[in-house]
Amino acid sequence: MRSEQLDEWVPDAAVRTYHRRKAAVAPERLWAAAHELRLGDTGRLGRLVRWRIPGTPASRTFESLLSEYPFIVLAEGDHWSLSGLCGRIWTLQRDYPRLESPTDFRDWDQPGTVRVLFAHWVEPDGAGGSAIVSEARVDPVDRTAAIRLRSLWFVIGVFERLIGAEPLALAVARAERQE
Repeated sequence: MRSEQLDEWVPDAAVRTYHRRKAAVAPERLWAAAHELRLGDTGRLGRLVRWRIPGTPASRTFESLLSEYPFIVLAEGDHWSLSGLCGRIWTLQRDYPRLESPTDFRDWDQPGTVRVLFAHWVEPDGAGGSAIVSEARVDPVDRTAAIRLRSLWFVIGVFERLIGAEPLALAVARAERQE
């Protein structure tokens, strides 16, 4: 998986985030550790997700979260996955549409909404080590959505660096403890 491959899904994102953490373990071990992470294992990010998606238990894994409504798995393989979400992410209502297929995500064009792509992968990184990568892209469908997204990102964007990498650091620590 490479960032360039994500352009097939969301080429013109208004917001992009990227995090990468190295680990002194094989890719298989790091990917397995990442799949075990639960929302409750993370502090701020887990609370934010559970606030934003009411009824989500702290015991739920991130892997499970990103594979069920309101998300949809767009594609996956050994050591990588792509998930998507569409809707009005700036509202407090849980008004996300149910996407039935990756094509629904790719073709999404409802005015006043965005498409959000979440990519996670593990890649080899040197002598027996690996790195876990997380990239997110947010693509507004129209000008109205772009303005709302800019306003939202102005408020939360400063915190993204504090919470976006949290699960990666935890996955690395868990994988290296198991070594």
